[in-house]
Amino acid sequence: KSTLLNVIGGLDQAYTGTVEVAGMRIQGLADKALSRFRNRTIGFIFQQFHLLPHLSVVDNVALPSWFHGGGQAASERALATAALERVGLGHKVDARPNHLSGGERQRVAIARALFNRPEVLLCDEPTGALDSDTTAKVFELILDLHRRDGKTVIVVTHERDIARLCPRRIHIVDGRVFSDERDAVASDPGGVGLPGGAR
Repeated sequence: KSTLLNVIGGLDQAYTGTVEVAGMRIQGLADKALSRFRNRTIGFIFQQFHLLPHLSVVDNVALPSWFHGGGQAASERALATAALERVGLGHKVDARPNHLSGGERQRVAIARALFNRPEVLLCDEPTGALDSDTTAKVFELILDLHRRDGKTVIVVTHERDIARLCPRRIHIVDGRVFSDERDAVASDPGGVGLPGGAR
């Protein structure tokens, strides 16, 4: 399942067949084009937060700007601050990651994933390192990004309680689709699950 996310996100090119994400066929893209696709189209949220401890929270969120040449430092900080406010951490911009709780660090990681306004969010066990109460709060935030912002969100999880909250659930066993369930009230094509352009 993590391999599937890596394929959709352009991190893994060792496959056969066709992969199209957000209207773009991604296999065979040159490294520069693939990096541009990942940076502008995909947001990644992992179980491990992957925050740099020597950087402030706001600089961690603005990190994606380093990979496309950056712009005005003030405008990047403003974008990063807005992303932190979106996840309820606008008051923590100058904190260091090691001064935050696990749930706060994951929200910083979510803000970083939102920094470039991606079309697709890929979440690999995003609540695996959190306690049950924090899991509920963080996952509600992820679902809100789909409901309110219209993001396509793909979540890999082994937690049944989390899976039940998703309007579309694709069960993969031994590398094959075992079942594909869609809630009757959640028939929109941009739902949590595979994006419409991925196959």
